[in-house]
Amino acid sequence: MARPPHAVITGANRGIGAALDAGLRAAGWTVSGTARAGDGFLPLDVRDPESVGALAARLDSVPVDLLVCNAGIYPDKGESLADGYPAEMWAETFAVNVTGVFLTAQALLPNLQISDAPRIAVISSQMGSSTRAPGGSYIYRASKAAAVNLGRNLATDLAPLGIAVGIYHPGRVRTDMGGARAEIGVEDAARGLIESFGELSVATTGRFLTWDGREHPF
Repeated sequence: MARPPHAVITGANRGIGAALDAGLRAAGWTVSGTARAGDGFLPLDVRDPESVGALAARLDSVPVDLLVCNAGIYPDKGESLADGYPAEMWAETFAVNVTGVFLTAQALLPNLQISDAPRIAVISSQMGSSTRAPGGSYIYRASKAAAVNLGRNLATDLAPLGIAVGIYHPGRVRTDMGGARAEIGVEDAARGLIESFGELSVATTGRFLTWDGREHPF
């Protein structure tokens, strides 16, 4: 009997990550959901190389068909240009939103390589688009722009290994991060993202897409 496909989701304990976890499980996937803390999740702090290494050791020789790099923070909402955006906030945000993506993908590369159709989904944001620059939220915007760039460069380097990489704007979602007035619910976003993940291949690697499959400007 063929094994069910296996996904690893970072930041799976709430928001979009939790909805993706539930949606993939409902579709018959085995899901290894991770969180910094919380019952029922594999422990993972994407900022910490030792924590990332421990996850890789726990999943040793387990194929990963889909890695969803979803963990992220948005601490600079409402910061003032005059006296806000402290240096430590920059460091913390990039450690989670950018370095954490790289460390997780790097650590689980052996697991992806033993999958028949390996894929990495980097959850970025339209706020990382360099085409759209309305100002404000400098740290979050810069980190998500870096995540887009990281995903595109990973796509180039991993294509010869048969690993596809997609970058996604999940929409303005009603979560703690997106706020109660956001446009769509987490279940709708998760359904659209899961459909887009299913269409990801080496032939389409490196694209930046919206949650519902449309091309997003870089």
